[in-house]
Order: sequence, then structure tokens, then C-alpha cells
Amino acid sequence: MRLRSAVSTACLLFFGISATADHPNRKSLADKHAPVGIVGDHLHSKGEWMVEYRYMVMSMEDNRIGENSISDQAALGPVGPPPGIVVNGIQTNAGATPTQMTMEMHMAHVMYGLTDDVTLYTMAMLPSLTMDHIRGDGNPAGRGGDFTTHNSGFGDTSMGALLRLYSTETQDFIFNLGCSIPTGDIYRESTAPTDGLVSQPLPYPMRLGSGTFNARPGMTWKYYRDWWSGGMQFQTDLPIGRNYRGYSVSDEFRFNSWTSVLLTENWSVSLRGEHLWRTAYSGADAATPDLLISTNVESFRGGYWYNLGLGTQVMAAGHYFNVEFVPTIAQDLDGIQLETDYSVIASWSKAW
Repeated sequence: MRLRSAVSTACLLFFGISATADHPNRKSLADKHAPVGIVGDHLHSKGEWMVEYRYMVMSMEDNRIGENSISDQAALGPVGPPPGIVVNGIQTNAGATPTQMTMEMHMAHVMYGLTDDVTLYTMAMLPSLTMDHIRGDGNPAGRGGDFTTHNSGFGDTSMGALLRLYSTETQDFIFNLGCSIPTGDIYRESTAPTDGLVSQPLPYPMRLGSGTFNARPGMTWKYYRDWWSGGMQFQTDLPIGRNYRGYSVSDEFRFNSWTSVLLTENWSVSLRGEHLWRTAYSGADAATPDLLISTNVESFRGGYWYNLGLGTQVMAAGHYFNVEFVPTIAQDLDGIQLETDYSVIASWSKAW
């Protein structure tokens, strides 16, 4: 016990951090928030406001079938009839194959402490989606040419309440009673795939929202020690019914766990692991035939991803900065899809 106490004291002195007893509110230090890839992890006192700006960019490149990457030409299939490639018994990519995608997201987040145990929140999203492609044998513009599609605007709006179920000086249990409202456009057309010859709807990954009201219940547990903290969160995103185009997006399940280490009272670093599961889409938009491109195939929207978050959190003059680099370590995709390489997430927030 004496050795453990001596090691703990040495760590505190090395990092310049006082013991918990010197901090009546341990939850006020730099690790008071989870890594930025986590949402809905903290509450605010009654009458307190918080505003936050978040930015995320995700990079996806190269096609993958299950756990195996394939070349762009293999994704198009062999030259000549029949056009395209057959994956899981579905013929697709006759018109084109995606080769890479960049997804940017700007988010405006507002939180308000209704009581000490209930915090209300809303988040508006502005996605910007860009996808590069190569044309296939079944494209009226011919095989081999490349093109880019782009879509941006308002996405779906999130809102809800965070409920404190249990709390002590060193831990919190929080329930997220959240939902999303379908404010994002889910149908736009482009002539880029056929070099101006034909207008066709943008495929599923290029749409700005789900088109449905989604339930987003979740649960978070956070705990604090003298010079480090950690937590776990299970979060879901469950579409309710189908949208006016006749489909619903994936059910999504995320399990995160993280550890943060205080370097000073105002600076911490974090390590996060994320398991992400998505199901296939339900239903179908009749204007998105499977044969044209794999991003039209509803059963090719699911899979499993494991992401690793490397982050840091800084408090300065009442402002809070939170940044993470998130490489995808493993992924097992349903059908053929673009594989995810990494994300970068950053935020600024201020409470008063």
C-alpha cells in the first residue's frame, strides 16, 4: 500500500497535479469532457449554457469486399459484357465505381442545464460530401473516364435530454434520451456520372440526411481518479419507419471506452476505442437501381468498424478545445464498399 501511494504521489508531482483532495470538484479539470468523438457525455448546472462548434473530416479510399481490399479496376469488373461485378449474388458497378470519398461535417451544438440533473441539447449539422468515381462498361459516356459528385447543405438536426441517473464526486451515470429530425435533403440529381448525358439521383452515401425521425437512446458511465479518468458509452441511432423515398437507413450501434490522463490541470491526453456496427438499409428507393453502382445497393450499407481515437483536451481562459485523430484499425464490410481510412475531429466550446 505504501509503494502504491508513493508511485501515485510521484506521478502527481511529475505532472504538476494536486491530489483529488485539493480539488473539491474533480470533474472541473481538463478531462471533464470525454474525447471529442463522444457526444452526450456530460451535463451542465441549472441555468448554465454551453455553445460548441465541431468539425469533422473523414477520408475513405479504395474498395473493400468484406475484410479484403480490391483495386479500382477489379471493382469495375472485367472489360466487356456483362458489365460490372457480381458481389453476394448482386450485379453492380456497371455504370461506375466509387474510388474515394471525403465527408466533412460542420456542427453547431447548444446545451442548457434545465436542472442540475437534466441538460437539454440540440445540434445542427452541415455536411459536405465529395466522391470520386471511374466509369464502367455500362455507362453511356464509356468506360474509364473519371468524375466527381458533390453535395452539401443542411443535414438532420439532433436534439434531446441528458438525464443524470446517479452521481458521486468521482463518477456519473447518464442516460441520453435523444432523437434526430429529418431536416436533411435526401434527393438530388446529377448529370456528372454520364458526362451530362443523363440526370440521375445521387446514391445513398451522397445524401444529406436519413429522411426519417430517428431514436437515439444511449448510456454513459464516467469515473475519475487522481490523475486520470475513463468512461464507457453505448449509443444507438434507430430510424423510425421509412422515408418518402421508400427506405430507411441503417440501425447503428456504437460502443466506446476511453481513458484520459491529466498532464496538468488544464491539459489532458486521451485514448479511445470504438466498436461500430451498422445494419443494411431497409426498403429501397426505386430510382437507385443496383446495377448502376454499388452505392445504390441497400444490402451493401452495413458492416463493422473498429476505430482508435488519439486525442488531447485543453482549457484556456474559459474556453475548451478538444481534438482527436481517429484511424480505422479494422473493418468488415457487407458487400463492396469504400473502406474508411481515418477521421479528424476538433471542437471549441464555452460555457457560462
